Amino acid sequence: MSQTDLSGYTHPRSLRYLILRAAWFVVELLVYPRRFRRLMKLRIAILRLFGARIGQSCFIGDRVRIWVPWNLSMADWSVLGDQCEVYNLAPVSLGTNAIVSQYAYLCTATHDHTHPYFPLTQHPITIGNGAWIASKAFVGPGITIGDGAVVGAMSVVVKDVPPSMIYAGNPARPIKPRVVRSVDSLTAQNPAS
Repeated sequence: MSQTDLSGYTHPRSLRYLILRAAWFVVELLVYPRRFRRLMKLRIAILRLFGARIGQSCFIGDRVRIWVPWNLSMADWSVLGDQCEVYNLAPVSLGTNAIVSQYAYLCTATHDHTHPYFPLTQHPITIGNGAWIASKAFVGPGITIGDGAVVGAMSVVVKDVPPSMIYAGNPARPIKPRVVRSVDSLTAQNPAS
């Protein structure tokens, strides 16, 4: 016998929310340009029209899927790489110079498996300044990725990642501190000819 009883499941959304989601679905389907980098400014303008807060010089790649634009905040110079998906029923915030690489999945919602009605729960995701989420990584609900942290390719993040640490694996575990070389050291290694 099942311990889950979906007959008691309810969708905890207001009529206003449902109307906005329907409008976004229509615009995304008919107008929102998901392809061609030269149309990125139009993508950003449409997302802003639906309430996304997008800073200057941000990059939103081809075929990026954003579920709820008004729950997206991107600080200056932040990046959503090609074909990443932002399932943002709760807010998702990217700091300055934060990078989410191609095919990454940011997921703010899950279900309470301990409750018989299996209710939806939502928790925000925060990606700090200068952090990098590598290709095909999964970041779960309620996660904070600290400033300067790195999440390795195909990692599954289910716990917060401290600042300036490299995490990888399934589940993601600490690998080592991230050390960023100075511009001066790079210039000394590669002097101009």
